[in-house]
Amino acid sequence: MFDKHTFVNYNRSMISQEKLTILTNGAKYDVSCSSSGSSRKNRGGIGNGAVAGCCHSFTPDGRCVSLLKILLSNDCIFHCKYCLNQANADVPRATATPDEICELVIDFYKRNYIEGLFLSSAVHISPNHTMEQLLLTVRKLRLEYGFHGYIHVKGIPNADQTIVRETALYADRMSYNIELPSEQSLKLLAPQKSKESLLIPMKRLARETQLFREERKEHFLPAGQTTQMIVGASPESDGQILRLSQSLYRSNGLRRVYYSAYVPVVHNSFLPDTPGGALREHRLYQADWLLRFYGFNVEEIVPEGENLAAEYDPKCAWALRNMHLFPIEINRAPLEMLLRVPGIGAKSAYKITEARRFTALTFEHLKKMRVVLKRARHFITANGKFYGTDNETAVRGFLAANETAKNATQLNIFTDFEMEQREAQFALYSNAETALSALTGEL
Repeated sequence: MFDKHTFVNYNRSMISQEKLTILTNGAKYDVSCSSSGSSRKNRGGIGNGAVAGCCHSFTPDGRCVSLLKILLSNDCIFHCKYCLNQANADVPRATATPDEICELVIDFYKRNYIEGLFLSSAVHISPNHTMEQLLLTVRKLRLEYGFHGYIHVKGIPNADQTIVRETALYADRMSYNIELPSEQSLKLLAPQKSKESLLIPMKRLARETQLFREERKEHFLPAGQTTQMIVGASPESDGQILRLSQSLYRSNGLRRVYYSAYVPVVHNSFLPDTPGGALREHRLYQADWLLRFYGFNVEEIVPEGENLAAEYDPKCAWALRNMHLFPIEINRAPLEMLLRVPGIGAKSAYKITEARRFTALTFEHLKKMRVVLKRARHFITANGKFYGTDNETAVRGFLAANETAKNATQLNIFTDFEMEQREAQFALYSNAETALSALTGEL
């Protein structure tokens, strides 16, 4: 996109290719940049943050690339040991002005490079100074440049809540990255951050959002809040991580919790030398999907001190622990039980409940509904017929074999539309909300 031998020139300011490279590279480790869910309309300017106006592109691993994803500054005063931009890191530093960011967004939007902005920053000079610069940038974009496209702003820990609140008036989404799931790990690896510095502003923004919606005032974070947790940098189990996620969904109304497998970009004696693992991240997204859309509680998915099973997805693992509840008759089972059958996703479950009002469903009907019968047949009967096996050891073998075959093809999911539909819930799409919503994959 950028010519390394030139400058990008604008009417009121210019930004060098070197600065642009530093600030975009510094933002790439933040995965909580999905842009769906906003209802901001175009009221006479340019761009459109509404769902129909956000056109996304996806990399092979499913991440959204239609936003300009950039830091305002990577010159940080914090000492987060896992971060490439920590204060004592020997890396090139750069800081953009609000005008530089604004001109860049408008220019790229007009060139059809982007549909919106994901704006974050290191803590430059002070939390309040950084938050003020972020506010100035988004306010200029909205009021001076008439930009009505999607804007996601990263909140700065310990910044004054008045500045944060005003920023939220111009943003579609904000996020405070928790990063580490416990206070103990924060103290060890991110000493300038605390649980309170992250959770309190999230709670306040959640309250403000609710009040604005009740009073039907102007938009206030129409796309809500998200957060991110690093997986594998600290010793917390999947059970602990998911309990925190469930609490955030219930108490703060978060739209998404993103999970990012730890990548050792810097060496530190307090950090592991090996990555956190893509499979673990993958399983957490699957479990998160069950929490949000399938009616599961975290206590059903994994004990607090344990990790999710590697050999099965969380839904299959739950079913195998509860074989005494199966098989269920597809024509009579309540919706909440249909949703717990491996191979039956939310779309298929609703189709079943509607179709069985008119006829007794058979396995042939289920096949036409694209139920994944390789898994589902061991847990259901259809019109009294059972085509699975009631041998638990055999069922485990079948499910493990299906999982192995499925994982072997994940890197090629964009070559086959049917595979896209069946794999949509997995972590390869986990950071792209719009793809997950659009596809009809089954858990």
